[in-house]
Amino acid sequence: MTHNGIQKVKFGRNDLVLETGRIAKQANGSVTVQYGGTVVLVTACMSGEIREGQDFFPLTVEYQEKTYAAGRIPGGFFKREGRPSESEILTARLIDRPIRPLFPDGFLNEVQIIAVVLSSDGENDPDILAVNGASLALSISDIPFNGPLSCCRVAHVNNEFILNPTYAELDIADLEVVIAAGAKGIVMLESRAKEVSEEIYLEAVKFGSQALKDIMQLQEDFKKQFGKPKAEDIEYKRIEPDLQKRVEDLATARLKEIYKLTSQGERVEQVHLLTKELEATLVCEECSADDVKMALDEVEKKQIRKKVLEENTRVDGRGFKEIRPITCEVSVLPRTHGSSLFTRGQTQSLAVTTLGTGQDEQLIEALEGEKYKSFMLHYSFPPFSVGETAPMRGPGRREIGHGALAEKSLLAVMPSKEKFPYTIRVVSEILESNGSSSMATVCAATLSLMDAGVPIKDAVSGVALGLIKEGNKAVILTDIAGLEDHYGDMDFKVAGTKSGITAVQLDLKIDGISLDLLRDCLAQSKEGRLFILDKMHMALADPRQQLSAYAPRIDVLKINTEKIGELIGPGGKTIKAIIASTGASIDIKDDGTVLVGSTDAVKSDEAIKMIKAIVEDVEVGRIYIGKVKRIMPFGAFCEIAPRKEGLVHVSELSDHFIKNVDEVVKIGDEIKVKVIGIDELGRINLSKKQAEQSS
Repeated sequence: MTHNGIQKVKFGRNDLVLETGRIAKQANGSVTVQYGGTVVLVTACMSGEIREGQDFFPLTVEYQEKTYAAGRIPGGFFKREGRPSESEILTARLIDRPIRPLFPDGFLNEVQIIAVVLSSDGENDPDILAVNGASLALSISDIPFNGPLSCCRVAHVNNEFILNPTYAELDIADLEVVIAAGAKGIVMLESRAKEVSEEIYLEAVKFGSQALKDIMQLQEDFKKQFGKPKAEDIEYKRIEPDLQKRVEDLATARLKEIYKLTSQGERVEQVHLLTKELEATLVCEECSADDVKMALDEVEKKQIRKKVLEENTRVDGRGFKEIRPITCEVSVLPRTHGSSLFTRGQTQSLAVTTLGTGQDEQLIEALEGEKYKSFMLHYSFPPFSVGETAPMRGPGRREIGHGALAEKSLLAVMPSKEKFPYTIRVVSEILESNGSSSMATVCAATLSLMDAGVPIKDAVSGVALGLIKEGNKAVILTDIAGLEDHYGDMDFKVAGTKSGITAVQLDLKIDGISLDLLRDCLAQSKEGRLFILDKMHMALADPRQQLSAYAPRIDVLKINTEKIGELIGPGGKTIKAIIASTGASIDIKDDGTVLVGSTDAVKSDEAIKMIKAIVEDVEVGRIYIGKVKRIMPFGAFCEIAPRKEGLVHVSELSDHFIKNVDEVVKIGDEIKVKVIGIDELGRINLSKKQAEQSS
């Protein structure tokens, strides 16, 4: 029976503190996990029975960052938390991925995990605490769960590995790895890197895995001391052996013929027809259509794995390391800033790059503070990509996750704002899908960026590996197709350049893999990655030297920081007037950097001249275009820049005698004037006569 208890263990620089029995006691399992000043509450609840017609395991994971945790009030009109942010969705996926394979087969009761950040110290990311908390909440509950598992983050900074790095350390790290491991090995990896070698990556995983042993032991001890007995009245969905045998006898030969079809659509259609025939033959009072489908699914799984393990071939006849045919095209759309079409087998990504100005940057509000994103990659997966019909709504969690992985893969090669002062958005439209559309997105996005003239450091490609493992025999598959992903044991995605890894994502359906097997996977992924890079280079070897005619031009000026206020003007009046007059976008940074963007070079030059006229000091001997503002008996006052006026004395209006000033100029006239002097009071003396003589 669970009762109030606290345990802790040293975990890097701080103690990891686990507590249960004090709050949220009506959940099946609840814990708080604390590290430094960051605290996360994680609860686990289970429905009492299986929903009628349920044929899959309904696990949902929710993660919430409450702004009060960081001592802030939410922005916006409603002043309360609303829909989850992309960051919260990605953390929910991070929790879901390692725990999902640890539930027993046939368990179909609904399970919900909710993680809430109660306190944030601004240094330690709560996501690692949430993963550990989910494992522990499930472990001490009465919910069936083959855990626990443990999780940590490792950073590589200045050639040293850091366990549970702070946000500041992550900003300067060349490698970040989130590792989840169970009793039988690694179950999940999530990484970003700056072109690190496979050897350094493996050392980071090894370092983190060692650190997780104490956390595993802590959870085991905590479970023994405070855990509930597991529920014994759970109904597991099992297929009767007789039904399984009949489906196998009726379907095996037919499936072998179906697998010979090259089109995924044809295979899906034929399996659907086979399912209907089996249902018509086998459905009775003791056997439902769902039972038949589950039995056929097991037969398919057995046949596909048998081909790999016993026949040493794959469903589509490829070798274990063979990559499907690849075609790469660039500049496929006429009016976009950059575009590409990457096709690998029956997976196809259309990537489009759009260049914007600083005003297009995305504001991110997070617990650790506000920040701006100047590079965004969005992934879209319409239903037609797999030949299906479905409602078209906003992006789902899978789409957000795949987009984030592809974005992470490219971050290491993106140019700095100083080198390329544009906001960059890439959209990947998945037009066909049969395995690893996220890695196709990486390849297509790279080509699209290069086509747009973005000076990326190097090309990035990605490849997905699968695994078929039974007993001591394990076969690694390069470039997995949909069936191999569905019926296999692993989805291992690696992206990188020719120089090293930029991103890794590992998910398993089994309870762990060893470091030795991970080493083999990394070696095989590198081979596949380099092969794909060669194919991409045939289409476009380097970024284009010129931007698209339709992309904005951004000019960079540097002004004295003391002149920023003068350029902006009271209430923004001066800068707004320049924007209204030229149509250019103008972004002023605190360090005196001014970015002027426009698709019209003439308008851009006009804006630059106006800015320079304001911020540059008036020079004696220089000629300006002055606008006559006032006429006096002794001369005309001309504005040569906003709030900068000088006097053209009547003697300097013309080379002959002038009786009345308005004989030569009138209010509103624009005339060339030369600065002939600035007195000790800062008054500017101008000459129309000398300006004309100079020209």
